[in-house]
Amino acid sequence: MSDVIAIENLVKKHKSLKQEIAKIIVGQDQVINHILLSIYTGGHSLLVGVPGLAKTLMVNTIAQTLGLDFKRIQFTPDLMPSDILGSEVLDQNRNFKFIKGPIFSNIILADEINRTPPKTQAALLEAMQERAVTISGVQHKLELPYFVLATQNPIEQEGTYPLPEAQLDRFMFAIELKYPTIEEEIQVVKNTTSDTKVSINTLFNANEIIEVQKLIRRIPVPDNVVEYAVRLVNKTRPNLDTADNFVKQYIDWGAGPRASQNLILASKAHAAINGKFSPDIEDVQAVSLGILRHRIIKNYKAEAENISEEQIIKQLW
Repeated sequence: MSDVIAIENLVKKHKSLKQEIAKIIVGQDQVINHILLSIYTGGHSLLVGVPGLAKTLMVNTIAQTLGLDFKRIQFTPDLMPSDILGSEVLDQNRNFKFIKGPIFSNIILADEINRTPPKTQAALLEAMQERAVTISGVQHKLELPYFVLATQNPIEQEGTYPLPEAQLDRFMFAIELKYPTIEEEIQVVKNTTSDTKVSINTLFNANEIIEVQKLIRRIPVPDNVVEYAVRLVNKTRPNLDTADNFVKQYIDWGAGPRASQNLILASKAHAAINGKFSPDIEDVQAVSLGILRHRIIKNYKAEAENISEEQIIKQLW
């Protein structure tokens, strides 16, 4: 099958997927799009939102429609690395046997990841980057496709451990969940306070998702689009001689090279789901907020003047 036909099929499947998810999840269209883009490209996502915005339900619903195994890990202050990775135990014959932890699944929902200490947060790093975990010197491969969708509560600071920049950088997207509109909330209340049972269909399987990921990587990108993406990331770095005064005024640290890679991958996927066979600058801009938001560190002046990451990124377009 040619890539042109494969992209046309992806457009249809993506539309059907959104319709299935909409049976359960009301609104949040942009959020769902970004989660699906990260899945189509093999990236991880960080969902930032206050409690009660159906983050868990959303991830569970997406996992069902994609035909993937799904496990939820509730991160708590006393969670140990072995609680998520697994551990070796002595069996009846006094031989060590590895018992897999919940991390061995296709989609992991790391719920409230900032409530667990750095040692346990770091246990996710190898899994996210290498798609493998090492226990007692033995590396165990994780089944593909593999995604970590982590949630973070922005308003609860007491007893939390903010994710270090190195780990934040492992997430392709940082996706902000906002409150629903009045109309959406009315629909949510109607749906969740009746005895109506909704069944959703599975539209993908693991192998098909892996094929989509390969297809996205084969999509050609014009040189001017690559240059635009790299220059956009470069503009976020205040310590360069060429840095704009606006950037020097409001940013302490800018994004690294992984941001440029993710911008191109995500813009390829964004172009594909919109029926285009190659991304343009508009595709880069469409994914740039989610990719750069968590990679820009604002300074005290930006905080004092209430300048958001989104305002800074849009200023750099």
